[in-house]
Amino acid sequence: GYYGDGLNAIIVFAACFLPDSSRTDYNYVMENLFLYVISTLELMVAEDYMIVYLNGATPRRRMPGLGWMKKCYQMIDRRLRKNLKSFIIVHPSWFIRTILAVTRPFISSKFSSKIQYVNTLAELREMIPMEYVHIPDSIVKYDEEKCIKRRMRTSCLSNDPEMASVEQE
Repeated sequence: GYYGDGLNAIIVFAACFLPDSSRTDYNYVMENLFLYVISTLELMVAEDYMIVYLNGATPRRRMPGLGWMKKCYQMIDRRLRKNLKSFIIVHPSWFIRTILAVTRPFISSKFSSKIQYVNTLAELREMIPMEYVHIPDSIVKYDEEKCIKRRMRTSCLSNDPEMASVEQE
């Protein structure tokens, strides 16, 4: 998709479509995937851009490892790092939050300040124009299920007199 008057790029990256780490050629596939993404970014990005990382509906075996992410960060050209305006992580898991917290001392403070966590697609809609952004059906379904569970939990808490008193404190 695009945002702003200059139609700056919004790159959507859905982790649920990454290869399973049990593949025998996993490292080869991930290395070539990264090279493809970087070469595409270099062609697409002339100005500012943002990356939206869709983490929801991603089983642990499909999440990229810490080593791969570190290598990606190190290989990204300075111009691409500089033009990145925000790195939005939608549906962040505790694993992603932990990895980023652990690696924060090793990445630049400028890059760290560009990372934003978004818990729902509704929150994402408040941040960026969604009319030209494609969200895969599996992510939409995950978001809907997550919102239903959250509403049920909130409803159960407000109907339980003990929990209602805790909420009011």
